[in-house]
This record gives sequence, C-alpha cells and structure tokens, in this order.
Amino acid sequence: MSRSYRKTPICGMTMKDSDKPFKKAAHKRARRALNARDLTTEEPPADKAFGNPWGAPKDGKHWFNRKVWPEIMRK
Repeated sequence: MSRSYRKTPICGMTMKDSDKPFKKAAHKRARRALNARDLTTEEPPADKAFGNPWGAPKDGKHWFNRKVWPEIMRK
C-alpha cells in the first residue's frame, strides 16, 4: 500500500477512537432545545450551552516527533 503512513505527525491525546458519539448527543440536545422554543418571542440558546468540550472522551490532538515514535506514523 502506497499510502500506509501518516503524512502529518498529529494524533489524539487519548486512545479513544473518535468524538463522534459525544458530538452527536450534544448536537441532538441543542436541536431539541431549539425546536422546543418559540423563536418569535424568545432568544435561541447559546451554541456552546450544550456539551462540555472538556468532558469529551478525546481531549483534542497534539504534535509528536516522528523520529522518536515512528510506529505512530503507521496507519
């Protein structure tokens, strides 16, 4: 395989695969709250009021040295 190595040395801070279930649940709560309000008389809820990004299972990404950890460069 010609593309079996990462091109950019960035990986997640934990071993969790993805934030997708967390993000889906947070966006669903936001959509439900938005649909429950009467927007003609009330203000919409703040975008960041649902889902604490610091409580997510994966804490973002960070750069690493590809010479020190060459095994992480494998996909």
